[in-house]
Amino acid sequence: MTAGPRRRIVIVGAGVAGSILAYGLKDIAGADIICLERAAPEDHSDAGTGLNVGPNAIKALRAFLPDLAGTLVEQSLPWNSWRISLTNGRELMNLPLLDVADNPGIRIRWSALYRLLRQPVLQHVRFSTEVIAMRYARAGEAGPIVVETRNRRSGVTAVIDGIDLLIAGDGRYSAVRETFLARPQPEFLGVCIFRLLVEETRPELIDDYEQWFNGPNRLLAFRVPGNATYIAGSFPIPADRDVPAAAKTAAALRALYTPADGAAHAQSAWLIDTICSNVADIHWARLQEADMAFADPNGRILLLGDAAHPMVPTLGQGATQAMEDACVAVAELRQALAGNDGDLAGAVRRIEQRRRDRVEFVVRFSRDATDTMLAGADPVSGSLAKNAPGFRAKLARLYRDAPAA
Repeated sequence: MTAGPRRRIVIVGAGVAGSILAYGLKDIAGADIICLERAAPEDHSDAGTGLNVGPNAIKALRAFLPDLAGTLVEQSLPWNSWRISLTNGRELMNLPLLDVADNPGIRIRWSALYRLLRQPVLQHVRFSTEVIAMRYARAGEAGPIVVETRNRRSGVTAVIDGIDLLIAGDGRYSAVRETFLARPQPEFLGVCIFRLLVEETRPELIDDYEQWFNGPNRLLAFRVPGNATYIAGSFPIPADRDVPAAAKTAAALRALYTPADGAAHAQSAWLIDTICSNVADIHWARLQEADMAFADPNGRILLLGDAAHPMVPTLGQGATQAMEDACVAVAELRQALAGNDGDLAGAVRRIEQRRRDRVEFVVRFSRDATDTMLAGADPVSGSLAKNAPGFRAKLARLYRDAPAA
């Protein structure tokens, strides 16, 4: 049997989805894999914050890419529980994840996650490379794609042509999506969210995943490897406005999270003091989501992760769903590349079919779980409701219904 022609697959972005996809396809004989990444190899080494990866992503990786799953689990801390309290110390929920999941999740630094995912695919990644133009080779036809790039260090430009499949792993503000489909219109939920990673731990106070409320103002924290603590906070703001400068001060943040009826509990007090001592290092953003899109009509463009479905991070499913996307894409593209016809467009359609309903559920559930963070919310009744069978059943669906190989 004669082998078919090699298919050129270009991935824009060596983030979570892009790196995992490159890992899953790098040894396929019928594929020429090129990954384009704006950052330099040393970027993200000290940058960023931390994240929790859901049990569903680890379950999916173990089914599709067990070696990679093993590496991530070995180099992270387990996410075993989810606890919700008020900043005065009153406990509202304490959930062992194995009540609703088949395995723990993980806690890790973003920088470590990038390093672990990129290391096995370095020969396929062109770092410091930005895409400056993209187009179908023949206007109006579903033919190959051409990408023009520029090296951000040398300024040298290059053309990659004959691309059979262009994959967008370039995040929430995807240039690929904007070029070939349309720019998604963000919907802001009226919540400010900030993130901070401090090179300090108090394991007796902060260890596994916990949340603390003072009214709708929420803190979230957990310990990550390397003697560091990840802290995130949120508070309501008008949906049509940016985060006000007055809210970014130590005094304003302390007032948001200190109980009006007394002093903060020891856990919350340490978090508040740590936030106020590191205001200059905080990353600020607004909670937002946008509509979903997986592919162009021709099956020449595939969108994964935040490029496909920008969602609110309330349930920690952003990177988690990017991992699920990548696992399904690896399986379908491997199957297509193994066939004589190399039907990549058919694989793209199957990926969308397998992912759409699942992602729609996750997006909707993440939005609904944001109820306690909105203006006027009652975090006591809202958090207590998360102990009810209905919410737990949705969590079980989220964590257990991961894609199967």
